[in-house]
Amino acid sequence: MIDISSGQITSWLNGMFWPFTRVAGMLIIAPIFSGRTVPVRIRLLLALMITAIIVPVLPSAPDIDPFSPASALITAQQFILGVAIGFSVQLIFAALVLAGQTIAMGMGLGFASMVDPQNGVQVPVIGQYYVVMATLLFLGLNGHLALVQLLFNSFEFIPVGTDSLDRGDLKSMAYWGSRLFTNAIQVSIPAVIAILLVNISFGVVARAAPQLNIFGVGFPVIMVLGFTVLTFSISGLLPQFTLMVDESFSAIMQLAERQP
Repeated sequence: MIDISSGQITSWLNGMFWPFTRVAGMLIIAPIFSGRTVPVRIRLLLALMITAIIVPVLPSAPDIDPFSPASALITAQQFILGVAIGFSVQLIFAALVLAGQTIAMGMGLGFASMVDPQNGVQVPVIGQYYVVMATLLFLGLNGHLALVQLLFNSFEFIPVGTDSLDRGDLKSMAYWGSRLFTNAIQVSIPAVIAILLVNISFGVVARAAPQLNIFGVGFPVIMVLGFTVLTFSISGLLPQFTLMVDESFSAIMQLAERQP
């Protein structure tokens, strides 16, 4: 007869539940995985599968009563850490949406929007264009696999425990959020500058020839110019996107340097 003690059951529960909490937190917010087109059951099964694969090679979990306040604290920390990992990459796609919105407003297409299938919200069509391109690049570069690998490595430099995160770690992640606007400007700056120069030119023409209908002439010209600039600048999206992905992964790795 197999003799199983309560301590062994507690160890098995802790060793499976806490890694699952971190994996689930990442899948809730990470791009691709968190899309509305991905059913909740699929995400749950994927979280269980990833957890079952990585648990055998993880360090032993702390021997803590799963119904104690310390266990609740560890659970919350693991969930926050998983969300932080997914959040660092999700900000890249949010930056592209912001860049597309900036370009669309300059082109006069701020009113043209469509539903983002990933998040289920209205976004400008230019922003959706950037999101689709970024999604294809992310999958083409195996970013989803690198994200899972980063999640696995996080258990090595931030093992499960009561001292996983501190205020400095959360502040570091909040600082990474400020990169959203910097990345958006870097992506949209070619189109924004070109549209600004055209607007200035039409302003000069309007002063020289007041009888000219600037609105009737300028709107189609600016729209055509905007699409032309997007066509020629899309080749530069790959290095910019790769740099943003590297920066987001580095933001997670910096948490390891803060650990004692």
